[in-house]
Amino acid sequence: MNKPCLLKTMLQYTVAASLILSLQGCAVVAVADAAVTVVATGVKVTAKAVGAVADAIIPDGDDD
Repeated sequence: MNKPCLLKTMLQYTVAASLILSLQGCAVVAVADAAVTVVATGVKVTAKAVGAVADAIIPDGDDD
């Protein structure tokens, strides 16, 4: 095996590995973003439900 062929092969492997690792990073960010969105939605819904229950139980003096 001569040197130019070996260097070309090593360069191809390096580029392929870099692309694979960068795509994995994007996937991790996408999954983390989805998880944060789900948690934020759950917290928002829970907060609204707790607020509605509190409004129903605690009289505030408004007779609207």
